[in-house]
Amino acid sequence: GQMRRFGHMKPTVYLETTIPSYLTAWPSRDLIRAAHQQLTREWWETREAFSLFVSQAVLDEVGRGDPDAAARRLASLQDVPVLGTTLDAIGLAEALVAGVPLPPKAAVDALHVAVAATNGIDYLLTWNCTHIANATLRNRIEHVCRSLGYEPPVICTPETLTGGEP
Repeated sequence: GQMRRFGHMKPTVYLETTIPSYLTAWPSRDLIRAAHQQLTREWWETREAFSLFVSQAVLDEVGRGDPDAAARRLASLQDVPVLGTTLDAIGLAEALVAGVPLPPKAAVDALHVAVAATNGIDYLLTWNCTHIANATLRNRIEHVCRSLGYEPPVICTPETLTGGEP
């Protein structure tokens, strides 16, 4: 598998921006969001079972907004390696926006998928069910990745990604 490149056998996980956001946010009054926050915190306790990665796009996104909240989000990621955003990743992201298709405001979502795919990451963890973890888009996302020679990451939420056997 592609994981051997990183010299270990743990499954690799790309943390999309919603993960540190839900992990560090004050509990929401919205019941579904509060449940997602709790599931994220529970998943975070199991993170040793995985090798975690982010991209500069994640760091840029979590660094925006309220300075205290941004500091908490960035602190949660301080030990997580940052994958390079290569020209290959940018090309794949552009192909995803064009081929899925995704709205222009979802360009950063396409970049998350593309950085994970071009780095051979196993899973992309996200609560973004509009543009990323969306069953109707998943086939298109996978098709575009494979058409350019990349195996797409399995896109999932903390609710479905457990440290046991997949």
